[in-house]
Amino acid sequence: MSNLVDITDSPLLALWGETVRGRRIQGERLTLAVVELAPNATVPEHRHEQEQLGMVIKGEVTFTVDGETRHLGPGGTWRCLSFAPHEVTAGPDGAVVLDLFTPIRDDWDDRAIVEGSTPRWPEAG
Repeated sequence: MSNLVDITDSPLLALWGETVRGRRIQGERLTLAVVELAPNATVPEHRHEQEQLGMVIKGEVTFTVDGETRHLGPGGTWRCLSFAPHEVTAGPDGAVVLDLFTPIRDDWDDRAIVEGSTPRWPEAG
């Protein structure tokens, strides 16, 4: 894999059904992901080994981490420590978020690739 990649050249993965999709770049110990949430999409409460940092790029989400809930727009961030329970619901226009995970999200390796779909971000210009 090249060290210089455009995120839109990465396969679009169905992360949580058809309503939550993402593209990722993997390092040796870190995953960078751009995740697209359809309008009102929900990622139910879950936990994972990976520590996660994220930020809203476009749209709005309601994020709950370890019992704390906040409504976040562009620039809003979250921190999920390893195995902390968290969930997110997108706003009525959906959202695009940036997530960083360590260690890598190799549990996404078996996710289906979404064919023929235009990414929500970055917008074609």
